[in-house]
Amino acid sequence: MSTNERISVDGHGRVVIGDHAEVTRIARDAAGFSSAVSRHLQVPNGLDGAAHAEMRRLIDPFMDAGAVDALTADLEAIAADLLSELVERSEPFGAVGDLGARFAVRAQSAWLGWLPEWEEPLLEWVADNRVASRTGHSEATAVIAERFDAIIRELLRRRRETPRGDVTSALMALRHDDGSALGDDELVSILRNVTGGDLGSLALCAGVIVHWLARHPEHQHHLAEASDADLDAAIDEILRADDPFVSNRRRARVDTDIAGCPVRAGDVVVLDWRAANRDPEVFGDPGTFDPAGHAADNLVYGTGPHVCPGRLLATRELRVLVRALLRAGRVALAGPAVREEAPAAGFREVPVRVG
Repeated sequence: MSTNERISVDGHGRVVIGDHAEVTRIARDAAGFSSAVSRHLQVPNGLDGAAHAEMRRLIDPFMDAGAVDALTADLEAIAADLLSELVERSEPFGAVGDLGARFAVRAQSAWLGWLPEWEEPLLEWVADNRVASRTGHSEATAVIAERFDAIIRELLRRRRETPRGDVTSALMALRHDDGSALGDDELVSILRNVTGGDLGSLALCAGVIVHWLARHPEHQHHLAEASDADLDAAIDEILRADDPFVSNRRRARVDTDIAGCPVRAGDVVVLDWRAANRDPEVFGDPGTFDPAGHAADNLVYGTGPHVCPGRLLATRELRVLVRALLRAGRVALAGPAVREEAPAAGFREVPVRVG
């Protein structure tokens, strides 16, 4: 066993890596560690090599700087309308459910061209998915996953009947390098990963950020007026210190060694992003707020060839939401926050007032 205290073995016998240097090395070593770990199709980040590179070439343009810039005005209108709804209630609201999840659904629907009728079913799915994740029961999470897939398949069926000039229709028109069309399983997987993943993740991010702002009111005014770049850096730093993206898995391709811990070919290892982002060997006091000083080592969106394809989109969504929130008024906790349970992180509930 490794003498590195940030390397451990979990109850499933998997090596869990929380050492920043080792997490970074393994995440960047696609030749030594495969991302094809799940028994389910995961496009693109569950693919390796040429298949992964091809899918990233196909889908990355939908989330590049130009696409995100074109979407920003819609995101700003969505955030303003939602904050107006919540603030006008003159009562506390939840930063995770009322603010984060609803904004995530509306933002993703605007990006993908989905109609408002899907808002409530998607919000119900987000809430139920969080409950299922807490149980840790594979049967419960499988049922929830199948429910989301059914929503996506129905959306695809309707698009085929009535094509529209939106991202969903454009995704359906993609072709592999050999000219063949993407299959429904691939389309469902893409939309599951960029939508299902982002809906819950964005809600958790909102909870972490709003909680931090309420606990650090001295930063609220200057962040409300900060440049886009400075606000993005601050958000990334808040998420680094309280990372809601817990971990990813990799499968060793060959017998190897991780900081003195032997790993055999075929073994699954766990990259603990949350622990790596608080490694004192890299960040000193990991709770210190230092956006500029910590930016180069921040692993919130991963690193290497499988870095999160939606990082620009998620960053813009969070920037727009946080700016709208801070400009709506002073943010304060309206009751005790409740932490999420493993395997998730962040907060389950963050009641706040704005005014």
